[in-house]
Parts: sequence; C-alpha cells; structure tokens
Amino acid sequence: MRTALVYHEDMTAAQLLWEDPECEIERPERLTAALERLRQWGLEQRCLQLAAREASEAELGLVHSPEYVSLLRGTQTLSTRELQALSGQYDAVYFHPSTFHCARLAVGAALQLVDAVLTGAVHNGLALVRPPGHHSQRAAANGFCVFNNVAIAAKYAKQRHGLHRILIVDWDVHHGQGIQYIFEDDPSVLYFSWHRYEHGHFWPYLRESDADAVGQGQGRGFTVNLPWNQVGMGNADYVAAFLHVLLPVAFEFDPELVLISAGFDSAIGDPEGGYHLESLSQSVCMVVKALLGDPALPLSGPMEPHHSALESIQSVRAAQTPHWTSLRQQGSTPILNPSTYSLERRASPVSPGGPKFKAAEAQASAALSSLLDQLHLNPTLPVRTAVALTALDAALVLPADVLRQEGSAPQEETRAWARLHEALAQDKALTALGKVLHLLNGILDGQVNSGIAATPEPAAAPTLDVVIRRSLSHGARRLLCVAVGQLDRPADLADDGRNLWLNIRGKEAAAPSMFQVSVPLPGTTGGFVSCVLALVLPLAYGFQPDLVLVALGPAHGLQAPRAALLASLLRGPAGGRVLVLLEQGSTSQLAGILARVLQGEAPPGLGPFSMASPEDTQALIYLRGQLEAEWKMLQVAGEAGGARPRLNTGSGGSSSPQ
Repeated sequence: MRTALVYHEDMTAAQLLWEDPECEIERPERLTAALERLRQWGLEQRCLQLAAREASEAELGLVHSPEYVSLLRGTQTLSTRELQALSGQYDAVYFHPSTFHCARLAVGAALQLVDAVLTGAVHNGLALVRPPGHHSQRAAANGFCVFNNVAIAAKYAKQRHGLHRILIVDWDVHHGQGIQYIFEDDPSVLYFSWHRYEHGHFWPYLRESDADAVGQGQGRGFTVNLPWNQVGMGNADYVAAFLHVLLPVAFEFDPELVLISAGFDSAIGDPEGGYHLESLSQSVCMVVKALLGDPALPLSGPMEPHHSALESIQSVRAAQTPHWTSLRQQGSTPILNPSTYSLERRASPVSPGGPKFKAAEAQASAALSSLLDQLHLNPTLPVRTAVALTALDAALVLPADVLRQEGSAPQEETRAWARLHEALAQDKALTALGKVLHLLNGILDGQVNSGIAATPEPAAAPTLDVVIRRSLSHGARRLLCVAVGQLDRPADLADDGRNLWLNIRGKEAAAPSMFQVSVPLPGTTGGFVSCVLALVLPLAYGFQPDLVLVALGPAHGLQAPRAALLASLLRGPAGGRVLVLLEQGSTSQLAGILARVLQGEAPPGLGPFSMASPEDTQALIYLRGQLEAEWKMLQVAGEAGGARPRLNTGSGGSSSPQ
C-alpha cells in the first residue's frame, strides 16, 4: 500500500474535567468523528493501518527538557483540582490523568509514520493524533499542545535516518510558534507557516509571527511566515501563496522529507479551532484521498487573490528574497513593508455558544454544505488513468490499476474527423486517431479521469487540432492546451475565451492575446520550475479548465522528470482531467512515468537546483508584465502606481523585443 494511517483509540481518553469555554473545543470527538468518516468513505481500508506506539522519554527529550517531561509524567497521579491549577499556569491548555499517555502516543504515531516512509514501507501517510503539538515549546505546553509532535519527528528523522533537509509545512490557522522557536537557528529544517495574524491581533499575538521573522544565525531564511491580515481568505489566496512563496522555496530547498502540521481550523465550515466536527472530518478525508493519489476537486469561486493577501505575499517575498534565488528569478523586486504588527487592542477569540460564534457557524455550515454537494456531483471515477498506444512496447511498465485501452472510436466517427487533415488519412495516423478519440470520449463522458495516447510524428499537429475541436464541441466548456515543442496553434481556432493555448518552446516570449501565450523552453532546472510556478500554473488556475491537454510534440526537448512534473501539477486545476498526447517514438520510460503521475504517484526528482538563465528570467518577467492585468493569479503584490497596459482579448498583441 502507498499510504499509512496511524492511530490509537487511547488518544481519546483525555478530556476536560471542569468548565472552560476556551478549552472545551479540544475534545475526543475530533478524532472519533474523523475516523468514522474515513471508514464511511472506504478510505481507512485503502491504507496500511498502524497502531500508534508510545514515544520513549528519550525521544521526547529530542525537543523537550527533562524537567518538563518529568512534570508531565507527574500529571498521571494529580487530582482534578491539582490538574486545573497546573493547567492555569499555561495558555489555553488543560491536563487530564491520561494526558501523558495520550501525548506520548501522539508523538509515537508521528515517529512510526516517519519510519514507515523512510524505510520505503509506504510512500506517505497520516498520523491521526491528539493532543496536537505545534504550539508546544521546549519547557511549556501551549494552545492545547503538550509535546511538539512534528518537531520531535523532524529531530528523530535527522538522528535515526540521517536526513539533512526537512521541510515542515504548517497550515493551521494559528501560527505554530513552538516549531519556529525550536528550529529558528537550524538550516537543516525549513519551516513554512501561513496563519491568521490580523496585524498581531489574533492568537498567539506574537511579533515573531510576522513576515519579517526569518530565523536566527545560520537559520536565517529557513523560517518563512505568511501572515494573513484579513479574515475570509479563499482558494485564490492559498493557491497564490503556494505558487509564489512555498513551492519556489521548497523546490530550491529540495527536502528529503516533508512533514505537515495539518490543523484544519482554517477549512470551510469551521468557524473556530476545529470545533465543527463535520468540517474537520471532511478535511481529514480529503487529505487522505490526496495522499492516496485521488484527484482533487476543481477549485470553486473567482480565482483572484484579495488585495490583503497580495500585500502579505509581497511582504514575505521581500523578507525572503535575500535568502532564496528562486524568488529573485520570478520577476518584480518586492519592496519590504514595515512590520504589520500592532500593539493596539487585540481581538477577543470567539467563544463557542456565543451569538457571534453561532452566526459564524451558520455561515460556515452553508459553505460546507455547498462543498459536500460538489463531492456528490464529482464522485471518484472507476478508471483513474487509461493508456491508448498503438503499439505497447514490451519495456513499458505500468501500474497494475492503469487501464490498457484496446478499443477505438467507431470508424465512421474517426473518418469524419480525419477529413479535416490530409495527414490523418494514412493508415497509421487513422488508427492512432481512432484510439485517441475513444480515450477522449471516455474522459468527456466521465468514464475515465485521465489518459495518455500516442500519435505518429507527421500527424501530431493535426491530431491535436481534432482533439481540441472534439473537446470543445462535446462538453468541455474551457479547455487548456499546453503544447510543448514544434506545435502551432490551429489557425482558425476561435479566440473566444473557451480555450487557452500555451506553447512552451516557442521561438520567443509572446502573448498575441490573453488566451494565446508562447514562452521559450527554459534550459535549467530553476528556469523550468519558475516557468511552471510563476506562469503556467497561475494561468491554469485562473482559467479554471474542465480539461487539460498536454501535447508533447516534435522536438519537445522535455526530459522525463520535467514532463512528469508538468503533468502532475496540471492535475490540480481541472480535477485530474488531463490527456497527454505523445509521439509514437517517445520512450517507454516517458510513457510509464507519465502514467504513474496521472495515477497519483509523485514525480521523480529534478536533480540539483540551478539558476535560470538571464534570457529565461527576462522572458518570464516580460510575459508576467503583459498578462497580469488580465490574469490576477500572476500577481505577487498589490497594485501600485498607474494602471498596467492591458492585452487584447482577441487577435493581435505583442511579443518581447529581439
């Protein structure tokens, strides 16, 4: 199995023994509801199930002081009154006679998962634990957190498995200051956190949660804080944060292990702190589906980041640009804003049961209901990936659950489409076209999620033309075509906003319209990653396609790991609906790698990070400047000064100077 699920029912034992509105939201049902929903969705059965073990006190000592561990050990024999008194010495914490056992299980679950991944038993996994950990510090409990589960897991991976680069991503709505403090001077651990901040008015009310806190000493640049200063951030804001901050830095850092501190209190339907069990359990299920390789739902809503989000992104990029080459390659030089921290009145947390909480809960429940409707309307398809090749090479190795398609479209349909191009009348081209159309029909009809098909080289461009026209005339409302190599956009294809044409390996950087973009193929790893993250994906998410076509045409020059990364990342914008067209002469290795990433496996590594060439950087800067007025996902800062020039929405336009 590819995914582990680590859990132990004893972690539900600790509970609040006295009245405390602030702490009552951290309750055993947060685990039991999530586990029950995993079983209802059939996800637990698809995972390798591991029972959590207790972490040893030596393992706890990788992060916590002996005195603190001893103090927690002593809580097992305290009375309720003594537990309440001790809890009052910390911020938003309660202790129970079972807390020490539960907290050791939570740490042990994380360590078991690290062992399972790093020994190759699984590819990834989820440790379903409580109490949480990211606020806990060396000698202090904080914010429901007793031991710092993720921090101990990182230290353990370094000590036991000899790792040198670990990325921690913390997406909880609250800043994980405990993790930051533990690793702020350690360049072997890159800590990224986005969190609600509100200029310092949101818990934990810390100056060091702002964007200009970048680490200390040798660890400068290895703490990356993205503070949200406005509530109500949506899909566009989070995607922009991924594309313009987290992913560029992560690719440059090249981690050997990624640990996620997965708090779900910023999810739709959860007004405060994991209180809404339905939202929490749905979020856990969606994460497990992603780990299993299931395609994610297409994102809903307008893909235009809030101005406040762009200001935050600009601030963190400005603070981090001196430390990361990848951020300097993406274009505009950001201006470092002064700290946004304010000592003015702090906002009071919303208490469960109060009128503000009930109003927020009602609004969140409505949003969650809409999301659940999407889940019912977009069930997981029976065939995730199909391969339609005219001649299957014996060297081609496919995952067992990838369908080897044998059928073809009806001859009458195939010949009708072939009449559009003389090159398609030849026997080999006609046979290949029939297989392509059969696979495409399966995707458009909802029987297949993604696929790979091959065409003879002389028929590559005509076949792509037919696929575009067939898609737009039979159900695809918006079609993204990423053409790599010597493939020209069909001359009479309407520029009506239903198709977005993006050519990689064009002769020059050009944007004749907002729906026609051409960029040279970058030669270096850093240049290619910047092109994908700063241009291709912002356009793709902004366009919100129903289907993505990736055409690797003649002389595409794309190495297999880069092609796999491109196909893998393009699964996101269209809910996994990706069709890859290959030349029949492509290697079996390339077809096999593409099949695996479309099936949900991680793409192979790109190798050492290397800087983009000045020419590639200039091309990227030029295109972003031309397009960002129309495509808001390209923006990395709030607008300043006068209006930018706007592109034509039809034919015409401009290209970069020679």
